[in-house]
Amino acid sequence: METRSLQDTVAPEGICYGCGGKNPHGLHIQSYWHEDGVHVMAQHTPDARYCGWPELVYGGLIAMLVDCHSNWTAMAYHYRAEGRAPGSSPAIECVTGSLGVKFIKPTPMGVPLTLRAHVEGDVGRKSRVICEVYAGDTLTAVGDSIFVRVDTAQLKAAAHSRES
Repeated sequence: METRSLQDTVAPEGICYGCGGKNPHGLHIQSYWHEDGVHVMAQHTPDARYCGWPELVYGGLIAMLVDCHSNWTAMAYHYRAEGRAPGSSPAIECVTGSLGVKFIKPTPMGVPLTLRAHVEGDVGRKSRVICEVYAGDTLTAVGDSIFVRVDTAQLKAAAHSRES
């Protein structure tokens, strides 16, 4: 895998709770292209405060990991599809269009989680990303989500121009 994460390369000032390196309270998820050139990988060991049932990871945390990592997979895919290095201009940004997570087995606390994602298909600005979550060698969850390529400056302007 590459030595510098997609997040550190593309958005070193990122403040997202899940993947922003500059969020002092965040999870700081780091995603990397796998050597196979198809998958984007990440690892995360949940802190004890993200416990759901005793000794099990809270499902909401798993959903957040899938969301952030899958979004970075979509963005990395678009850079690669255009033959551009991650972080090159103009920036490629995506947002979650839909997030689906299927919980297959309980995810134990205290075990490093591996996220393995790839783009299953893309049509225009939309990409379908499949993200598998493993606790050790055990598949515990699968994300099946849609990410939409956007201009985040326009989204921000639209969100803040709403009337109450």
